[in-house]
Amino acid sequence: MGDSPRITITQVEGFRFTVDFGEALPALLVDEAVPIGNGEGPFPEQLLVTAVANCLCASLVFALAKFKQDGQGLSAEATCRVVRNGEGRLRIGGIEVAIGLGAAAEAMPRIDRVIAQFERFCTVSESVQAGIPVTVAVRDGEGKLLTSPILPTLEDAP
Repeated sequence: MGDSPRITITQVEGFRFTVDFGEALPALLVDEAVPIGNGEGPFPEQLLVTAVANCLCASLVFALAKFKQDGQGLSAEATCRVVRNGEGRLRIGGIEVAIGLGAAAEAMPRIDRVIAQFERFCTVSESVQAGIPVTVAVRDGEGKLLTSPILPTLEDAP
């Protein structure tokens, strides 16, 4: 990756900020969700979940290529559970990422090897889960679960 990633964040007004990624990329407007902010851009929890899901997807693409497997595209949905800590402050209690591949598992003879190691390539989720549990589910194009079942799921959480 070379240089360490760097951003500049500048307050626009209230809870709205612009995030400057450097000359090569457009700035991003971020905001807090209503009722704290105006919801005019993604809020911090969404950005964290985005970073985890994006890195996992990129890691899966990398692993598929490494083992010469054609996943026929992929997409993901990610969510996080916000909980209160012992002091009553809001914290991320867990992140769940569901990744769907376009191809059926049978069309990818080395998919077991891909699944066994792709998460270890993910810089963000491997770093984040030191403090926040991150669970990942990968399904093929027919909906078949390719990873171990996630227990408990966010739907099971209080």
